Amino acid sequence: MTIHNLQNQHSVLHNYVAELRDVQIQKDSMRFRRNIERIGELLGYELSKTLSYSPTEIKTPLGVSNTQTLSESPVICSILRAGLPLHHGLQNCFDTAENAFISAYRHHTSETDFDIKVEYLAAPPLEGKTLILADPMLATGRTFVNVLQAVEHLGTPKSVHLVSVIGSQPGIDFLNKELPKDYTLWIATVDPELDTRGYIVPGLGDAGDLCFGSKVQS
Repeated sequence: MTIHNLQNQHSVLHNYVAELRDVQIQKDSMRFRRNIERIGELLGYELSKTLSYSPTEIKTPLGVSNTQTLSESPVICSILRAGLPLHHGLQNCFDTAENAFISAYRHHTSETDFDIKVEYLAAPPLEGKTLILADPMLATGRTFVNVLQAVEHLGTPKSVHLVSVIGSQPGIDFLNKELPKDYTLWIATVDPELDTRGYIVPGLGDAGDLCFGSKVQS
């Protein structure tokens, strides 16, 4: 798996990540969602540099402009519910993209162990297309793997890009072991470890709850 970790570059992205982590700024859920959206826009921009383009003539009021325009329309698949703001950011980059949504959540079997439950999927065919799979938190990596297994029946994509805001190094190591080498991960920052419950440290907490409010635990 190819990894593009944007924390290795100096950019305003660091400000958005810092605000996501800040326990005071987190109290403003609208700003929290907007920061994830802005990070999605920047990750989408970086991802767009690797896609296919074709020469295009654009007629202006005064003549013709020769340029390069995107020649493929990706499918953006977001993992509900925390993935929605990230989805909006990616949509701002790829405004003609097809859209897909899938639910995946942790079903705890003990204090430290859990299964990943996938219960809802709405998606177009994926055969031969560019799939962008978005989830803001890459903790253990198991959610990405389970979701990719859940969409296998929709066809084999031409390429697969995973997009995340914050990941853990153990989770990335797991994906490196489980996923094909030609998959690509785009991520804003990587933290060193997970706690005993499988949460990213230092991380930022539960992105879904911070976006949309607390939920009843299943």
